[in-house]
Amino acid sequence: MKVRNGYYLLAGVLAVLFAVTHAWNGHSAVLPALDSRGISLETRTVFTYVWHIVTAENLVFGIAFLLLSFQQDRTKSRYAAWTIAALLLVRLAVIVGVTAWFDRSALTDTMVDSLAIVLYVVLILLGTGQRRKRSGVQTLP
Repeated sequence: MKVRNGYYLLAGVLAVLFAVTHAWNGHSAVLPALDSRGISLETRTVFTYVWHIVTAENLVFGIAFLLLSFQQDRTKSRYAAWTIAALLLVRLAVIVGVTAWFDRSALTDTMVDSLAIVLYVVLILLGTGQRRKRSGVQTLP
């Protein structure tokens, strides 16, 4: 099997890493803090599964891009890539919008996540625009 789209391969690896770091950060820092603040069990439960939804999404996106990186037919992979990119941009809008709504001064705290999402989307868009080489193998420039 040959890598047909290096951008998708890189996006897939990044997404899997994002899933791992998101889960690790949740279990080591964010979720334990909920126990110490006297938050109701129902609220902790909702927050925990919402946290894990994002982790699972990142993992699914990563697996999808790893598989798409080997896909020969670009037309099949382009739609999936655009859909995932759109979802990521909506995620970014929610992160920035909710943060700005509740605490504008905390917007600087979203910079790492925002930059990661933007980089991820740029890689996806580069992959969707990549031209097929004569040998049939597409690589990073």
